[in-house]
Amino acid sequence: MITFRLFDSLPNEVLAKLKAQSKSTTDPDYLNSIEEYLDNGNGECNLRLPEIADAMQATLLRSDNEKYILLAWVIMPNHVHVVASQCEGWPLAKIVHGWKSFTAHRANKFLGRKGRFWQPDYFDRMIRDDDHLHSAIEYIHNNPVKAGLVSRADSWEYSSYRRLVFGETK
Repeated sequence: MITFRLFDSLPNEVLAKLKAQSKSTTDPDYLNSIEEYLDNGNGECNLRLPEIADAMQATLLRSDNEKYILLAWVIMPNHVHVVASQCEGWPLAKIVHGWKSFTAHRANKFLGRKGRFWQPDYFDRMIRDDDHLHSAIEYIHNNPVKAGLVSRADSWEYSSYRRLVFGETK
């Protein structure tokens, strides 16, 4: 499970404060605090713009079954969650870099600006077993509901949920 976020979604001072309050960066409370902060919609939230969200979604789908097997995703206003299985020869860092690089260029062009679009880091969590996989996918699909963006998961356009439930190919 991979989470990456826009450059302005989680200021360094907030991240440092959350780290100081936690035992480690793998502490579930630390990770939950980050998720809660992101779900509050901090920053410019440029992924809320359909042109940028469409570009992000197309980027995820473009190399599915070539560089990775895409199992679930959601594009939130200021961050993205993905569950994917890497194909042989494709390191996770290279995959994430490709997603971020391509969409940063497209987004900055659309926004008429230059500079950072994404935070340079990302969070990843190894899926331990089938139960963990199912809970990660459920979390991803329900993230827009939890964040108060929609009342039902199938109402959020930028998620694999609609693809799984309705067979949408967008």
